Amino acid sequence: MSLVLYGHPFSSYTQKALIALYENATPFEFRCIGPETPEHSAQWLRLWPLRQFPLLVDGERSVAETSIIIEYLQLAHGGPERLLPDDPLAALEVRFLDRFFDLHVMSPVQQAVGGALTGDAAKRRDALAGTVEKLERAYAWLEGQLGERPWAAGAAFTLADCAAAPSLFYADWTHRIADAYPRVRAYRARLLARPSFARAVEEARPYRSLFPLGAPERD
Repeated sequence: MSLVLYGHPFSSYTQKALIALYENATPFEFRCIGPETPEHSAQWLRLWPLRQFPLLVDGERSVAETSIIIEYLQLAHGGPERLLPDDPLAALEVRFLDRFFDLHVMSPVQQAVGGALTGDAAKRRDALAGTVEKLERAYAWLEGQLGERPWAAGAAFTLADCAAAPSLFYADWTHRIADAYPRVRAYRARLLARPSFARAVEEARPYRSLFPLGAPERD
């Protein structure tokens, strides 16, 4: 049985999993969760009632949580692109950076999005202010961390970059990465040029009106 991925193209965490699948040209079936496909939502909720996506299904096995999905793909459906290094210490750094992008970049973006979705102007303003503060700290740390590295953990594209791509993509929409962070801006540009992420961005393009803070006319 082929792999099945439940998710939505505009979801940052779905994109993170898609990048890993596209990197190794792993065959899979994508089942979009939305009002147009209620049967997919019913299947997904039956398998994962915690109501979070993406969810990977491999035969009788269901795998939740995006970082775990990507590690599972390497273990069970590995390809030429090794997204987690074999060396334990190198793998530890990749896992740390994966957590950094999820917790310190994507989570603040979700805070601002959540505030905007309330429809309350004060909540939107306060949520965005908190997000800006957190993202500025994250951008500043990342600027120093990147150094001359082409990718988050060094020369190789890894799990950390799968996390970074959608995180920095939506973060820049939420609070623009300033010229004071040239390495972060250049890194985001490299991620956008990576074929796996470029494909995910194009597939999500029809859904940009869903971004409650207003999707900018770029990228």
